[in-house]
Amino acid sequence: MLLKNMLPNDNMLSKSHYEAKKILCPVGMKYQKIHACPNDCILYRNEIVEMRICLTCGVSRYKVNDGGCSDDAAITNSHPTKVCWYYPIMLRFKILFACAYNAKNLRLHADGRIIDGLL
Repeated sequence: MLLKNMLPNDNMLSKSHYEAKKILCPVGMKYQKIHACPNDCILYRNEIVEMRICLTCGVSRYKVNDGGCSDDAAITNSHPTKVCWYYPIMLRFKILFACAYNAKNLRLHADGRIIDGLL
């Protein structure tokens, strides 16, 4: 909502996360949520997906609950401190190249330019 308020009044940015998700998911824009270290050291994926603390800086992966729960209960009920949203690029290319008009425009740099060794 903060970004929408910073833009001009006639912008088309969605008002909430829910509205953006309603637009992206039916179009086929799937995403993956990947937990990240709060200090941007690592992403918790592949072989370290189950780690609870960062291997580099030692900071906890989860937000600390103020309740009097045990460590295991606190981790299962808590939320990650930082989440990275990953949109797979190949799926986006498939969507872009599905329309013949868009595909022609996307190939213009490779097909329609003079290759003379200069930029």
